[in-house]
Amino acid sequence: MKKLFATLLLGAGLAFGGFHAVAQTTTEAPAAVAAPAAEAAAAPAAPVVDAAPAAAEAAAAPAEAAVKETVDKGDVTWMMISTILVILMVVPGLALFYGGLVRSKNMLSVLMQVMVVFSLISVLWAVYGYSVAFGGEGLIIGNFDKVFLKGVTVDSLAATFTPGVMIPEFIFIAFQCTFAGITCALIVGSFAERIKFGAVLLFCTLWFTFSYLPIAHMVWGSGGYLFDKGALDFAGGTVVHINAAMAGLVGAYVLGKRIGYGKEAMAPHSLTLTMVGASLLWVGWFGFNAGSNLEANGGTTLAFINTLMATAAAVLAWCVGETLSKGKASMLGAASGAVAGLVAITPACGTVGVMGAIIIGLVSGFLCLWGVTGLKKLLGADDSLDVFGVHGVGGIVGALLVGVFSAGSLGGVKGEDFSIAGQLLIQAEGVVITMVWSSVVAFVAYKIVDMTLGLRVTEEQEREGLDISSHGETAYNR
Repeated sequence: MKKLFATLLLGAGLAFGGFHAVAQTTTEAPAAVAAPAAEAAAAPAAPVVDAAPAAAEAAAAPAEAAVKETVDKGDVTWMMISTILVILMVVPGLALFYGGLVRSKNMLSVLMQVMVVFSLISVLWAVYGYSVAFGGEGLIIGNFDKVFLKGVTVDSLAATFTPGVMIPEFIFIAFQCTFAGITCALIVGSFAERIKFGAVLLFCTLWFTFSYLPIAHMVWGSGGYLFDKGALDFAGGTVVHINAAMAGLVGAYVLGKRIGYGKEAMAPHSLTLTMVGASLLWVGWFGFNAGSNLEANGGTTLAFINTLMATAAAVLAWCVGETLSKGKASMLGAASGAVAGLVAITPACGTVGVMGAIIIGLVSGFLCLWGVTGLKKLLGADDSLDVFGVHGVGGIVGALLVGVFSAGSLGGVKGEDFSIAGQLLIQAEGVVITMVWSSVVAFVAYKIVDMTLGLRVTEEQEREGLDISSHGETAYNR
């Protein structure tokens, strides 16, 4: 364990030492934020609405040469629907998926953690998160020009991938807010059934500030280090899944194993709820992935169908893997396979072809099954709900394979100049940076929380169950 963190700390030191933030002062006029998908790296930079330069250019150039900015009601409606779908993924989707997997005495604690963490991060996003992630053009972070959403009005616009096609900035802020919220909520599954409620909230505040926001800016923000290098992450393979999985894995090590882990039965108390949660995740994920296109057009439909096909393929692969290894396929396995496929296709959904999506789904189904069985044993951590095995492994699979199947020769949308080998190196760099950065920030954050509030409940409280000991209520009469 000490060697693991020593290695991560050394890697983070190199990463921090190699970068420096570059702040950019913006005008008071609303600015269009960079669209949150790495596909933009292969296209011209999103136009920035800057009043003074725009007026000067308009006076010097013919009127017909200017790109007319338009806002389409269809795009706005689609983005509002997508945002609602992502909220559906968190509450009730993720909450029920996690809640069914824990023991009955801890179900309400997990539901509470997911819902309150999402609410906390939503408020922090409006206060300073949006500005740090998408303001300015620094290498690692943005700036603080839009704290408390300063300068954002109903007339403010955000750019999409099509020059001149805009959406209201408020809906872009809300859509990205849901991404930040679900990322932090995902971490809850790694230390479920043994952590203090207050500790969860303080940790998520620290980790959100110093890990999620920098990674989001580096990958999706204008001027971000990985964004400028051309890293492909359409909807959050690195930003959301690998980022959260590493924080969860570190938490599982720092908090230690649950009392009785490996000796007492810790079977899920309601696989029915888990299946309902997985189904809601699948439905909501169409907003997560297809919404990341920021418009309602052909690119949106590509992300949509890829999300469907990759997930279905992963379900089949997991079931086949279980049948070969255990003699029968389980419902929990099918639900887990669906989540694995959803995770893996997330970074690739907007740039790979349908056949490429199916291959990514098949690979993720088999590898994530290994992640929650063989790899979990090798790591020796009590990752309660297999956050790393599914989101970590699946995120890595998707983040790397997008560098392969985005090639036009393999059915992707990239042209003939697309280099698979070169793109794979960029993707691998993004994966390593995210893993190291998130791990180091998480380790420091856990230690700060432990020294202030304390991380773990007492043995008596853990045995009684967190529903009663932390919240004074119970889901079932016992």
